[in-house]
Amino acid sequence: MPLKNARPFTTLRPPPSAATGMDLLSILIPVYNEAATVAATIRRVRAVDLPIPREIIVVDDGSADETWPLLQSLQESDLKIFRHARNMGKGAALRTALRYARGNFAVVQDADLEYSPSDLPAIIAPLLAGEADMVYGSRFLGRAEGMKPTFRLGNWLLAWTATLLFGRRVTDEATCYKAFRADLLRDMDLRCTGFEFCPEVTAKAFRRGARYREVPISYEARGASEGKKITWRHGFEALWTLVKYRFRRR
Repeated sequence: MPLKNARPFTTLRPPPSAATGMDLLSILIPVYNEAATVAATIRRVRAVDLPIPREIIVVDDGSADETWPLLQSLQESDLKIFRHARNMGKGAALRTALRYARGNFAVVQDADLEYSPSDLPAIIAPLLAGEADMVYGSRFLGRAEGMKPTFRLGNWLLAWTATLLFGRRVTDEATCYKAFRADLLRDMDLRCTGFEFCPEVTAKAFRRGARYREVPISYEARGASEGKKITWRHGFEALWTLVKYRFRRR
């Protein structure tokens, strides 16, 4: 069901990165108090075999633990690190990362080891083939281990709401693994500061008529004792964000 008054987004293949003369994937990693897992995350991102060059952009969102000095010790030519002086939220960290990204494709990677970088080749494949403008890695088309029933229900509710509002079948709106043509992401004029990044980009991309694909991924949930920061309040915020951007006038 096409949206009325949707703003069309060009679906021509985006130009290669001006900096490299070829396709480049920017892997955007927001971190907050992830000293226990960020090194392993970056190691796994570096180890995965990708069909195009990558750059890794990590934004430390005002961590109070040893995340920042650890990131400094990991720096190599493929890694850019930035730091917020205070905690501003995941959305703010991703907006900072996008500001410094050079790639013509971008993907979000969490630093908590819930998501496996081994899924990255499958996630970016529809982008590289020119078949999609954005790709979501769906936990519910793949394997979601250890997810609490309340979180599973909340994720299903968000997916159902997005499907209903935008007339596009969505099975996992809240997934971390979201990949985009970088020009589409920059065209959104993002306003998010926290976890409302996900519903904001979903709503704005669909309103632009972006071509959408989902691919199955694997997922291993962690709990609050392991540093998980999502709560039920964020679920209500996400629902409101979907509704707000569906009906807001341009």
